Amino acid sequence: MVLDRFPFFMIFAQSIDMKQVFTLTDPLLFEQKALHWANQYFIYTCFLNPNTANYPFGAFEKKLAAAQSVLPIDGLESLDHLAQKDAFGFLSYELKNQIEKLTSQNSPTVEFPALGFFEPEILITWLNDSEVTIISDDPAAIYQAIIEQRIQEYPLKLGAIHASMPKAAYLEKVNQVRQHIYEGDVYELNLCMEFHAQIDTLDPVSTYFSLNTASPKPFSSFLKWDQKYALCASPERFLRKKAQQLLSQPIKGTTRRDQDPTIDLALKHELAHSEKERAENMMIVDLVRNDLARCSESGSVKVEEMFGIYSFEQVHQMISSVSATAKSNVGLKEILQATFPMGSMTGAPKIMAMQLIDQYETVSRGLYSGSIGYITAEGDFDFNVVIRTILLDMDQSKLSFQVGSAITYDSDPEAEYQECLLKAKAILQILDQL
Repeated sequence: MVLDRFPFFMIFAQSIDMKQVFTLTDPLLFEQKALHWANQYFIYTCFLNPNTANYPFGAFEKKLAAAQSVLPIDGLESLDHLAQKDAFGFLSYELKNQIEKLTSQNSPTVEFPALGFFEPEILITWLNDSEVTIISDDPAAIYQAIIEQRIQEYPLKLGAIHASMPKAAYLEKVNQVRQHIYEGDVYELNLCMEFHAQIDTLDPVSTYFSLNTASPKPFSSFLKWDQKYALCASPERFLRKKAQQLLSQPIKGTTRRDQDPTIDLALKHELAHSEKERAENMMIVDLVRNDLARCSESGSVKVEEMFGIYSFEQVHQMISSVSATAKSNVGLKEILQATFPMGSMTGAPKIMAMQLIDQYETVSRGLYSGSIGYITAEGDFDFNVVIRTILLDMDQSKLSFQVGSAITYDSDPEAEYQECLLKAKAILQILDQL
């Protein structure tokens, strides 16, 4: 029984349904208390947060799951069996080495397994802004414990944030990638840089909510994996499956926001009509279409929306949506073998792009460029793209985050560098570095 681990819950123990609906008097406070509570009492936690965002085809379903143990997974071969359970977890970018004949010569600052999932012992699902269902051994006890949870704030103290790739090195690498494009090795490549720091004091939950306030995104998530954390403000969906319908929504194309409405509208218009940004987006859409075709019914791949422009707090972004009907005989393993990692974070052709990424980036991506999400017992799933994300190793007092941009032959190195800094802005702000 889950509640046996928390003796103070036993005063609530009673014979009741394992699923109950509760009405929230203070929804935001409940959300904060629920995540603080789960982080305090569980080893593994996953919170998926759509932030009521206006997103094509919908955002994440809002869920909080927690458990004390993980599911036994032996790599890709375990995934089809995993899809027979309700499970929450992640796919690291390094899973690429199991999907293709690839290696990683670098190491990540914060190291997660290649993939990991847990079956929730506690599952909270938001039905709307003011109602939740709780599934557990004793939902009323869980609800009461969350209501009584105290939120203790810790001061945020970090060492200096350092770039693993100095600006001069980044500019040079962009030109080297452009040479590869000129020679025909690739025609687009996503080049990333890392920032890292030592942690003095930091509360992962409070830091997540600070990031979410500064940058509320439709695929925001909080992942606790023992003493490793991902605080994610992602605007991008990697892949969703509902029944047999697959949906991928690559983002390629970014410009800043401006406080002046006239300038902001002009920036949005410029992004929508930029030949460079549209070309980048189209290249990745073609890659996604080809990936989906490998695991879908013949002729079912369809571009639902091309070059859609959507606005977030710091940036306008160009998003396209591609759908397909999965073949009836393919499971999660085969779908991921066809589609992971997402093309928006690699470039194209994908395998050569990943080889060059390993050559030119100085730090392994680890969970960055991977996915966080959930799988249902019916075989449905929804996964984001792990970008705009702070990774923490609390045991080793390490903090890391990465940003990147898509390099084409027409790329201006300085402009690509400034795009990276723009994507890092929200994180640097909440870490008191701006």
